Amino acid sequence: MKQRRNKTLPRVLLLAAAAALLCLAVYVKSVAAYQRAVQETRFEEVDLNAIPDGTYTGEYDVQFIRAKVAVTVQDGAITEIQLLEHKNGRGEAAETVLEEIVSQQRVAVDAVSGATNSSIVLEKAVENALTKR
Repeated sequence: MKQRRNKTLPRVLLLAAAAALLCLAVYVKSVAAYQRAVQETRFEEVDLNAIPDGTYTGEYDVQFIRAKVAVTVQDGAITEIQLLEHKNGRGEAAETVLEEIVSQQRVAVDAVSGATNSSIVLEKAVENALTKR
């Protein structure tokens, strides 16, 4: 009976180690895909004068960061951006980028230091709101 236990324990530990390595590999692959998605995000200039007055909803998701916004346009200007959702990890500071977009009247503004990825996701959510009609 004792020999049987001695053989079972190493097998269980080996299986647990293999499962942990598999989980780590999946996580590392997910992080790489997320980072690639952020780096490959491109912005187009949005002609605000061509957008009819109204409120438009847009979102952007790069797996670890997700944002959903409602953008109000009136007389060719962004008058308000409401943050409907922001899954951000530690990127909450990036939410100030929405005020900059309204202030500068353009989507691509300087990212918030320390929250660059969240800034990019928020900006792209705004662009998506303004370009999907």
